[in-house]
Formats: sequence, C-alpha cells, structure tokens
Amino acid sequence: MYRILFVLITSLSILPSVGMAKEACASENQCIEMNNWDLGVAIGWGQKSNPLKDFDDIPLFFIPTVAYYGEHWFFDNGNLGYTLAEQESFTFNLVTSYSLDRAYFYRWDPSNIFLNRGTQIEAKAINNMSLSTEPEREFNSLETRNFTLLGGAEAFIYTRLGIIRLAYTHDMFNVHQGSEAQIKWTYGWDYDRFIFEFALVFDWKSQAVVDYYYGVRPSENAYWSEQYQAKSGWDKGAEMTARYILTDNWDLLLAVRYTLIADEIAASPLLDQDYSSTYFIGAAYRF
Repeated sequence: MYRILFVLITSLSILPSVGMAKEACASENQCIEMNNWDLGVAIGWGQKSNPLKDFDDIPLFFIPTVAYYGEHWFFDNGNLGYTLAEQESFTFNLVTSYSLDRAYFYRWDPSNIFLNRGTQIEAKAINNMSLSTEPEREFNSLETRNFTLLGGAEAFIYTRLGIIRLAYTHDMFNVHQGSEAQIKWTYGWDYDRFIFEFALVFDWKSQAVVDYYYGVRPSENAYWSEQYQAKSGWDKGAEMTARYILTDNWDLLLAVRYTLIADEIAASPLLDQDYSSTYFIGAAYRF
C-alpha cells in the first residue's frame, strides 16, 4: 500500500505540504510505502532571495526530507497530520504546519531547512511610503519573531486536471494569534525518466500574522511603528520542479519558485522588494 510521494518535491516548496494521500500513483518513484520511514536528502546549490531590508539572501546546499505515513497518522518534514477521510476523489486531514514568514528573519528556521528558494527574477520593489519628507528606514535591532506551530485542516481534491489543496490553520500557541490559508493547484506529468510538476499557490495571511512578522515595534523605529498599519493579504506564487531518475535511489533535481508578496506586506518598511524567488539544482538521494 502506497501514498503519493511529494517528499523531495514539496520539501522544496515554499509552504510545507503534508498529507497528500492517495492509493494509486504513477510509479514507485513517486510513492511512499506505508508504515515505513521514507528518508532522503538533496545536495546541490540554490538560493532563496530575502525581501527584508539589509538581510542577506539564504543559501541552500543541503535539504533533508523525512516522512512516515501510517493508515491514518503521518509525519512529513516536521509536520504532523491525521487523515479523517480518504476517497478516490478527495482526502481530508487534520494537520500542523509552521509559518514561512519567520524564515526571512532566521537562517535556521525549519522553513529554510526543509525547502529551497531562489532565482533572481526581475521585479520592481515597492516603496509606497518613501516620501522626501519622511526619515530613512533605519531600524534598531529587531525584536524576536518567535517560532510557532499552526494547526488546522486541509483537503485535497483529485481531478484529471491536477490536484487542488485547500487549507486553513491557526496559531496553536498564541504567539501571534493569527491564521493562514492556502489554495494550491498542482499538475504533474512524467515522460520516460523525467518527472515534472507545476503549481500555482495563493497564500492568505491574517492581519495578526502580517503585523507580528512585518509590523514595526516602537523599540525598532518609533516613527515607522505608527506609520505602517498591517492588513491581511494574499501572496501569489508559481513553482516548477523537474526530476530525472538516474537509479532507484538517485535523482537529478531542479526546483524554481517565484512568490509575489501581497501589497499589504510589501508596504512594510522592513521590506525593500515585493517578491521572493528561489532556485535549487542538485542531486537527490532516497534511502
């Protein structure tokens, strides 16, 4: 009995994707055998651009993947889940996840360990608040943006035109008391030894999430803490992953993602660009 393998693919996506379950799959290379640990690692070169002002881009060399799927419970790259219903056309899970926004502030956030980012794609930076009468956007040391787990539900809808993921999660530990939602469409196909996947992603973040990560505290800058008022918004992204199967254990891997950051977030004075882009190229080994 198997479940669809999105381990090396979705571990490279900007939002950890868990619990995509289905009884049949195109090939063994796309499957996880149930009741067995699935371990892998991708080694190569990549980079995730950082939209935060004065923060370095994040290099990517080593990306692990760890997954276990039982009859109902599963663990996927740091996230836990429980399958409530599984039919031929849909799956419904209870899940945990972690926010991707903290990854811009901290190099070793889990989102930077289990996934990749990258390519420098041209985009104009938003600077809505840069008027000549306003002070420069200089900040004192930023206060801590703490890690938290989100908990909620997700549904996968399987169609001939791809897989649709709908998810809603909320802060479980009252760090920011915010919520996130996702709509994701994924389409995959294979040709001989090549496996391709394309996805469109829409991520919603509540006002509380945006304010916690991108709002300015008075201690950081008194002026901008009053000027910027956080609002909820939608990030929009596109992803492409290509794999070439060398052996039963080794794949060549190319993953690219581009995210257009919501206007409500890009207006924050902490940011100096309104996008994040990612690339990773290397080899993936599945134990």
